[in-house]
Amino acid sequence: MLRLANDAMDRAYAPYSGYQSGACLKGASGAYYLGCNIENASLTATICAERAAIYKAVTEGERTYDALAIISTGMQPTVPCGLCRQVLSEMCDPGMPVICANRSGKYQVFYVSDLLPQPFSSEDMR
Repeated sequence: MLRLANDAMDRAYAPYSGYQSGACLKGASGAYYLGCNIENASLTATICAERAAIYKAVTEGERTYDALAIISTGMQPTVPCGLCRQVLSEMCDPGMPVICANRSGKYQVFYVSDLLPQPFSSEDMR
């Protein structure tokens, strides 16, 4: 998964920050969905690699996931931003592993519930 995430990272579009990231989401079907960060001059239109991978999986009809791997050009293992943590909390099982790595091979494994222990959910909208 990290090799696939690394391949996706090489496709990132990051002309403003120069920070590239890639993600590989493994669906319960066994399919892999890749995503990379895509920047935009209107910064709020930028999308992170992990959300790109999740949204790609959703558009392909996959709704259950086994694991997510994220890698970047940063010095530390890449952890999801707040928006991505919210999406992960809604779209993935709380016990799903999230492998966070850097290009040097350093990594940490978290679970979705570790990344956002008190998520905003559909229950909060009632």
